[in-house]
Amino acid sequence: MADKDMITMSRRESNRLHLIHQALDRKMTQVAAAEVLGLSARQFRRLIKRVRAEGDEGICHRSRGRASNNQIARKTKDRVIRLFRHKYADFNLAHATEILTADHGIALSDETLRLWLNEAGVPYKRRRVRKHRQQRERKACFGELVQIDGSHHDWFEGRGPVCVFMGYIDDATGTVFGRFYDYEGTLPALDSMKRYIRHYGIPQSVYLDKHTTYRSWAKPTIDEQLTGQEPLSHFEKSMAALEVVVIHANSPQAKGRVERLFKTLQDRLVREMRLRGIKSVDEANVFLETYLPKYNSRFRKAAREKADLHRPALHARELDRILCIKEERTVKNDFTIAYNGKRYQIEQMTRARKVTVEERLDGSLHITYQGQDLRYRMITEQAPKEKPNKPPILAARKPRIPPADHPWKKRPILTPRRRRVETLSAP
Repeated sequence: MADKDMITMSRRESNRLHLIHQALDRKMTQVAAAEVLGLSARQFRRLIKRVRAEGDEGICHRSRGRASNNQIARKTKDRVIRLFRHKYADFNLAHATEILTADHGIALSDETLRLWLNEAGVPYKRRRVRKHRQQRERKACFGELVQIDGSHHDWFEGRGPVCVFMGYIDDATGTVFGRFYDYEGTLPALDSMKRYIRHYGIPQSVYLDKHTTYRSWAKPTIDEQLTGQEPLSHFEKSMAALEVVVIHANSPQAKGRVERLFKTLQDRLVREMRLRGIKSVDEANVFLETYLPKYNSRFRKAAREKADLHRPALHARELDRILCIKEERTVKNDFTIAYNGKRYQIEQMTRARKVTVEERLDGSLHITYQGQDLRYRMITEQAPKEKPNKPPILAARKPRIPPADHPWKKRPILTPRRRRVETLSAP
């Protein structure tokens, strides 16, 4: 009650009071008024009795203005606000309530926490207003399409090195799989795919961007131009061998599920690792083994169809042969090849003019021909460089100056014939 002359009531109570007065004035029966209000005749008679005894104030609820019997203690409320202000200030409300329940044993809803923070004037993280986009319908079956991408982020908040989270999310169910790596490249992509296959199986298709890891931007060779094929990256070659369809997205919004996953993990996972003091890639991968099952149990959705389209994983040896970096090399006349600036000697006779070099995920190197491994060894000594056969360079000759007593420098001796000619020619 605001004061003795003013009664505060809701629209519902005002409507009930109006019908009660209609019944008291005998303008309608109590049963008819109860039907209009959706009450039983007994409940309506109870309300009339209270209005006759207390006046119009009797229509108001008796607990108005009183504290709820289920109200959380003030001491707990102050503790929650203190924890949020000093420890969980950058958590969103839903995540903060989960941590308060799991780590501190304080169970409350995110709406209650919001009201408490507003009352105490504590700022909290609010959801941004997003632009309207038309949502693509989810696939019907688990394993029909998997979105893949790498997230570059300071996952350890300066406690450790900057790394990449290779994330996988099933389009039908939202099941998440992932692992941390030092960089986003071919070997991390193949390694994460191998781990996914061993855990769930081979998916029907994958959806990813046009990063150089997943798509080759090299110019097609002459053989590819003649056959009408486009150059493939090592990842695309491995997916083709596994009969997995590769779909490249033209924009980040096209693969919005994995992008939203990264936004969620950069909010939740970063803070979870902060609470546990994780500061390295190895520690983070160990933590993911327990974190991702809990995450999937909470956020995973049921697919429209019950079928699981993941194919069974291949044998480990066959999977290692497929998920690796493969390059062709020409065998020289001395049965050697060059790879990554090193020379390798093939130690068995082979008719192959070209062999395949396989760089496996475990760091081993295999040289194969028609699927068979060839014995080889790395040549440690450097081959002597052959000097080119160039013609000798001749030094420029200096002009020869004859000595002073050289016969050519002496005064010529006149012969008799010449002396005679000079006599006749004299005046």
